Amino acid sequence: MFKFRSARRAHLLCSLLAAAAPSLGSAAQAARQAYPDHPVRLVVPQSAGSGGDVVARLLGEKLGSLLGASIVVENKPGANGIVAMSYVAKSPADGYTLLLTGVSQMSFNPALYHSLPYDPDKDFTYVSPVVDTPFVLVAGKNSPYKTLAELLSAAKAAPDTVTFASAGAGNSTHLSTEMIAAGAGIKLKHIPYKGSGPALNAVIGGQVDLMTSVVGSALPQIQGGNVIPLAVLAEQRASDLPDVPTLKEAGIEVPPMPGWFAIVGPVGLDQAVVDKLNAAIQATIADPVINKKLKDLYFIPLSGTADNIRTRAQADAKVWGDFISRTGIQVE
Repeated sequence: MFKFRSARRAHLLCSLLAAAAPSLGSAAQAARQAYPDHPVRLVVPQSAGSGGDVVARLLGEKLGSLLGASIVVENKPGANGIVAMSYVAKSPADGYTLLLTGVSQMSFNPALYHSLPYDPDKDFTYVSPVVDTPFVLVAGKNSPYKTLAELLSAAKAAPDTVTFASAGAGNSTHLSTEMIAAGAGIKLKHIPYKGSGPALNAVIGGQVDLMTSVVGSALPQIQGGNVIPLAVLAEQRASDLPDVPTLKEAGIEVPPMPGWFAIVGPVGLDQAVVDKLNAAIQATIADPVINKKLKDLYFIPLSGTADNIRTRAQADAKVWGDFISRTGIQVE
């Protein structure tokens, strides 16, 4: 009798599940079509006023209008982006928590840390590339180094005496300068700061000799005569710095420093949601007003798909991961 009743119950349960399956599928489809029906959080792994924060807030209003829901920018700085990355990785994969991440978090951190609480490939869904930005090596206005040649000569004569600032150990501003030093065969002394603003101020104030900065942040200080541009870390010269050579022109053969930002979500994000987000993000950065504002700040809009930025992140992880391994740079 017990087995008979159990069989009947099992049969009844299967019948109920089978009957519910179409409605469950319809509900999921309806949810995807309705997305988003409430505000979307865009987490930034940097503090307010940083490059990533500026980009997020420039995109927010237009992106929200295209999606039909407001975009709430939420700053979660700390540990070279690990705080924000971990937070988003553990968030529901419903499209309502996104991350404006960068090359540092996706391509550099896995090689920099012995133990990382996230995997860029396994814990996130890539959504869309957003922008890239070039870098420039600068010295303080009272620095004895007015050209890259003068800097290299001094560093070769006295290793580990020329100092350089960065926005933090393992940051793009750190690794790019280490790559310059390796390519030029010199040794520089690293002085990390908590953010690009304090690092640049240290160069301006003469506490530190050099810094590699994104062009958009350094340009006002260059134009104001507070820092001296020595070289651009890109394939081509910056249009606003036509007299400043690239590293290659100066005889240093190193890979151009990537400075891209992309939007990702937690792993498992529905493909329909990814497609909708990608289309809205690409339309936002192509908008004439937003596009001009980004370019005025030296953020280069990046068109492309989720697969495009995933491929680029993996390629940068290979190049810079190999460099980090060769030089033994580690962040604890």
